[in-house]
Amino acid sequence: MPKKRSKLQNEAELLVLRSLLGAIGAMPLQTSIRFGKSFGKFLAKTFPKLQKTARRNLEIALPELSETEKERIVHGTFESLGRHLGFVSHFRKFELEDIRNLIEVVGKEHFDEAHASGRGVLFFTGHFGSWEVFNLLPPAFGYGMNILVRRLDNLLIENFVDEMRTRFGSTTLDKTKSARTMFRVLKNGGLLGILADLNVQEKEGVFVDFFGIATSTTTSIAKLALATNAAVLPAFAVWDEARAKYVVYLEPPVEYEKTENTEEDVRELTQKITKVVEKYVRKYPEQWLWIHKRWNTRPAGEKGLY
Repeated sequence: MPKKRSKLQNEAELLVLRSLLGAIGAMPLQTSIRFGKSFGKFLAKTFPKLQKTARRNLEIALPELSETEKERIVHGTFESLGRHLGFVSHFRKFELEDIRNLIEVVGKEHFDEAHASGRGVLFFTGHFGSWEVFNLLPPAFGYGMNILVRRLDNLLIENFVDEMRTRFGSTTLDKTKSARTMFRVLKNGGLLGILADLNVQEKEGVFVDFFGIATSTTTSIAKLALATNAAVLPAFAVWDEARAKYVVYLEPPVEYEKTENTEEDVRELTQKITKVVEKYVRKYPEQWLWIHKRWNTRPAGEKGLY
């Protein structure tokens, strides 16, 4: 149960967030993005425990890298987070045409084909590049979008963030209360987005291979897909420095089939999804959120990694 919060604390936190986004967003977009990148370096110095977590994650996942390369990735993940903040600071200013011009989409034909089939489309992504862009991108092309989220303990901040996410018509769904709604969305041929890269408690997930390590991973994507026959599409927003913009990569649907062994079907599809996430993390390691304790939940009897 979350710790009880005072009204003053909630209001103070909202003021800090609004002031920060307002100050960064007052600049031209590219300046905001550059400033955000620098602000990410400040965050790294301000929160050394997050740096420690990032370094430990790299020791776990990529032990073969040199210390110099690991440090480059640690610094890069904070810069990526700050860049993302700079982009998000402009969400209240964007119009639909801005989104279409600012975001390059590679592989849209994969979505078009899946959507034309009449099946629901279940996008999965990770805390990668600018993951919040998926709240705005489908509406920019005329499609409704549903995003699964964890509501924040500070309801004032939650309402503020939710307003930004939904200003073009997307709908956010509370992950703890929306099972039936998600099922209905996909059964009716709608669009749903879920993050696939967070540590979950053992009762909420299944252990699959991620960087060669047993990793507790959400089963919600696989269970929904198998129950609704939805197309499962990888979608990742990657910052392209040469183009000075985010590029969204949509891949062909992850293939799966239903058998009489539902538990194994879920595990197999979850593994396939996780391998796609790993592919992007390996390709663009500095753009993934290494500051999250991804391997925190361990199989019974196994020693903790942090």
